[in-house]
Amino acid sequence: MTKIELQIKQAITESLVALFNIQIATTEVLLQPTKAEFEGQYTFVTFSIAKLTKKSPEDTGNLLCAHLLANFPVVAKANVVKGFLNITIADHLWLQTFQEIFTDAAFGTLPKNNIRVMVEYSSPNTNKPLHLGHLRNNFLGYSVAEILKAAGYDVVKANLVNDRGIHICKSILTYIKLGNGETPDTTGMKGDHLIGKYYVLFDKLYKAEIETLVLGGMPKEEAEKKAPVMLEAQQMLLKWEQGDDATISLWQQMNGWVYDGFNATYKSIGVDFDKFYYESNTYLLGKDLVNEGLEQGVLFKKEDGSVWIDLTTDGLDQKLLLRSDGTSVYMTQDLGTAELKYKEFGCEKSIYVVGNEQDYHFKVLKLVLAKLNKPYAAGVYHLSYGMVDLPSGKMKSREGTVVDADDLVQEMIDTAAAHTKELGKIEGFSEQEAAELYQKLGLGALKYFLLKVDPKKRMLFDPQESVEFQGNTGPFIQYTYARISSILRKAKQLSIASTQLDIAKLMLHPTERDTIHLLQDFPDKIAEAANVYAPSIIAQYVYDLAKQYNRFYTEVSIFNEENQDLLQFRIALSAVVAGVIKKSMLLLGIEVPEKM
Repeated sequence: MTKIELQIKQAITESLVALFNIQIATTEVLLQPTKAEFEGQYTFVTFSIAKLTKKSPEDTGNLLCAHLLANFPVVAKANVVKGFLNITIADHLWLQTFQEIFTDAAFGTLPKNNIRVMVEYSSPNTNKPLHLGHLRNNFLGYSVAEILKAAGYDVVKANLVNDRGIHICKSILTYIKLGNGETPDTTGMKGDHLIGKYYVLFDKLYKAEIETLVLGGMPKEEAEKKAPVMLEAQQMLLKWEQGDDATISLWQQMNGWVYDGFNATYKSIGVDFDKFYYESNTYLLGKDLVNEGLEQGVLFKKEDGSVWIDLTTDGLDQKLLLRSDGTSVYMTQDLGTAELKYKEFGCEKSIYVVGNEQDYHFKVLKLVLAKLNKPYAAGVYHLSYGMVDLPSGKMKSREGTVVDADDLVQEMIDTAAAHTKELGKIEGFSEQEAAELYQKLGLGALKYFLLKVDPKKRMLFDPQESVEFQGNTGPFIQYTYARISSILRKAKQLSIASTQLDIAKLMLHPTERDTIHLLQDFPDKIAEAANVYAPSIIAQYVYDLAKQYNRFYTEVSIFNEENQDLLQFRIALSAVVAGVIKKSMLLLGIEVPEKM
């Protein structure tokens, strides 16, 4: 709640006492934004309170309106439309609010709350490069982490790398068969792309062998199990698990190539991590927790020796936690990794950024941890997100039809370059400055388009729409920031200072009031986005702020203003808007250009 909202709520509660002897808490006074077609900034709906005043909603509103205007200078105007009391805030209160924002260097950063939270995102497989779906995951995880930091949390960014298993063995086996010892250096390919090539080749070999077996009379289902290349991959996994030196050595070498490729991609897209976990180190974890559960009677053994938990009373089913041969399943591993994370970092919250196809898995994980009485169980949260589609349809990595992240990023940069040149927005730029601008615009367009949508929704990514300089896009907001930066540079050249403002008695233009109104909401928007782990809230906010500033810029003169106090105020207002746009965009992982 902003200070202005609090003052209006207090004025209404005091008026209710004075007029009707009705006492309610300020928290029970609900204000909403005034609709655009009516004058005012806040609206109080009188229908519910009319039951207590014993008067009609409109009469209640009229009495409140008159009392507020007569007794509270914070209310400049008020009007009643049926049961809706629309309130216009006095300019001096808006100016006081602006002065507080202007002098607060940390505006938008909430106080520390001493709560540590881990955000786990990316979680790539080392058998293929990152793709479009990974980009949504990375951008979402990174942005949530940055928002939580701004909201006062102590944040640990984690990445659990899936570096073992049958899918990894498929790439290694095919490399042995067809690789001829090639490396990233000899091919000029990024390591993750090179290994991804062999994952695709495995699928082709596998399908060819299945077809041969089927033509020989074997049922397809049996052929899928008995295809020689699949049996070899399974044998390789067994060798890896037994610690075979040659297998482990090649696995380490190929994973090293992939990590170099991943790191290059992470750097180019602007995401980072504080801690890496590797499935090869964690896949055996969790067995101690299973034994704990058996001792507590939370888990049970079946006749074959396998260990299960019965979740039927919770509306789920029975879940396997340990196979009859004593080997772990994914759930066992995730239980153990959750315990490891807590021991290492003591996080009160643990956010898993994982696609919605794993909704059931994380529901079970949280429930099992709770039944094992783990203190961190309540803090487990699955940030489930929908898949990203392109107009061409769904992606399948094993068939080589995925939209590669590196290729898409480059395509976005190229598209941004073509669009920017077409609009003539790089006049006077050096070649290096232009390249940096295209990078910022291309990545900004991509990130903003993926983050402006509620994470839970499946979405269609339209590269061309995302780079437009009009509408709800990253480049529109970036261009607004560049426009303000140009204004501030001109003000500096003209020696227009805005550090010492004398603005207490200024008369504000409606667009100035509306701009301050939006600015004051910034800390609340950060808190709201942090509470629900939704960068889309920040994206919508910064878009609204950019739109509002453009209205102000269109309707109000800046440099032709003769009143020096008003001129300095408008420069200061522009500077604050630029600062909030920059902070908001950085929360989304997006850089803003100083000029365009």
